[in-house]
Amino acid sequence: MQYPAATWDNRIGNAETMFTGIIEGMGTISGIRPGGSGRRFRIDSDVPLKEARIGDSFSVSGVCLTAVSIEESRFEADLSPETLSRSTFRHARIGDRVNLERALRFSDRLDGHLVSGHVDGLGTVAGRRKAGNAIIVTIDVNPELARYMIPKGSVAVDGISLTINSCSRTNFEVSIIPLTAKWTTVSDKGIGAAVNIETDMIGKYVERFLEQRSESSRNGTSEITKELLIKSGFFA
Repeated sequence: MQYPAATWDNRIGNAETMFTGIIEGMGTISGIRPGGSGRRFRIDSDVPLKEARIGDSFSVSGVCLTAVSIEESRFEADLSPETLSRSTFRHARIGDRVNLERALRFSDRLDGHLVSGHVDGLGTVAGRRKAGNAIIVTIDVNPELARYMIPKGSVAVDGISLTINSCSRTNFEVSIIPLTAKWTTVSDKGIGAAVNIETDMIGKYVERFLEQRSESSRNGTSEITKELLIKSGFFA
């Protein structure tokens, strides 16, 4: 679920920034200009940025961006060609609404799930229907993304932490409660709209670990060693 935040307090972003998928407010893209082979976005936040500092990280509709300038309720961030190629931002326009979340502090509650802000790919809204007070949204995805999804597992859609109701090799369904619809951009996404998808990182780590373990077994060394864990990404 998503809850409105009363204020922004200081959270420091870095190369290992994490988020929870609990959207704290929305913003509007108020400027787009070239920045080398990438772009620079100016984003007007609905929430004052009183405690934010240059260098802080924000999840902007699920994409981790670093603030390069900040003034009151506005900040600017640079987007690399890689970020543009993997996210919906390659088609962004001035006036687009975005979901905003500050970086996670180690002392915070993890109300959503661990989100890195590194988009795995895009999904397409394929269906919307009412179910009681909720909206059931169906999102089509590539099988390469669907492989990391399980019923009742977690997924980040435009940075929003959501629970998967059901899934197949080509799509998944999520329930949008009224609070989520009110405090995020999800209610603005019509049929055919593209969304940023980040799958559960735990599943990706487990898959990578099993791949390395299988490779070790084929080579006649199946024991778990520090070297194996390093190769699997568990240690730097």
